Amino acid sequence: MNLIMPPEEEKIISQTRREPRVESREPNPDALPSALDSRTSTASISALTVKNLSIYFGKNQVLKSVSLEVQARAVTAIIGPSGCGKSTFLRALNRMHELVPEARMTGEIRLFGEDIYAGRVEPVIVRRRVGMVFQKSNPFPTMSIADNVTVGLRLNGVRARATLVDRMEKSLRMAALWDEVKDRLHAPAISLSGGQQQRLCIARALAVQPEVLLMDEPASALDPLATAKIEDLILELKKDFTIVIVTHNMQQAARISDFTAFLYLGELIEFDATRKIFTSPARKQTEDYVTGRFG
Repeated sequence: MNLIMPPEEEKIISQTRREPRVESREPNPDALPSALDSRTSTASISALTVKNLSIYFGKNQVLKSVSLEVQARAVTAIIGPSGCGKSTFLRALNRMHELVPEARMTGEIRLFGEDIYAGRVEPVIVRRRVGMVFQKSNPFPTMSIADNVTVGLRLNGVRARATLVDRMEKSLRMAALWDEVKDRLHAPAISLSGGQQQRLCIARALAVQPEVLLMDEPASALDPLATAKIEDLILELKKDFTIVIVTHNMQQAARISDFTAFLYLGELIEFDATRKIFTSPARKQTEDYVTGRFG
């Protein structure tokens, strides 16, 4: 799948375009990108390859030559103290940092081998393939539960009712929310509890079938029970999706992630399997942080 805007979608989201339109061979706007085929082995597949990534906001350099590989169908946790560049790194993976004035980057990020910053690549397509769940749940307050799930599909040109209904149910099931809302799908989304609203936002992100799901502290505002549900959901979703999560919670990172990256003052201090990071890190700075000596 390429990252160039199909001509049918050009009419729908023309206001968000940044590059000249390039013809694509994707003929059907309902044919949204999907995750890796479930039969594909991911033992040695990198979903995202980041090389020498530096991010600047005006004259302020937030990330400094960060390089790492995010393995497909695994959970990668990004840890580090406040202000170290975790959220900026996360947003760079689907070009959302570009929404900030004076933002610029150097380096390279590849999604399954494709350069997401290549000149003809549409940011909208990148963000469809690499979804985002934010720290604070943000359902659309004037929309129903069902409409919140399908809004991304509609914006991408999907009109077939059968497709919308099917994708809505599947997404709510994947987000472990279907059984709780199936009898009130037309109720306002804001009638849900905080934990349910966050899972609704996850369902909304899943509805467009991303290949990678980015999560920026998705459980930081939730109670322990709701947090446990989000963590269980992440472990279930990694069977089909690549997940990158920012967290301040060391125990959470240890519980749910396969790999962990430790950032400090914009630099990648250490990146390795989570078990090694938390039991025998290579850098003393990493050990001091995960054991609570600073941060």
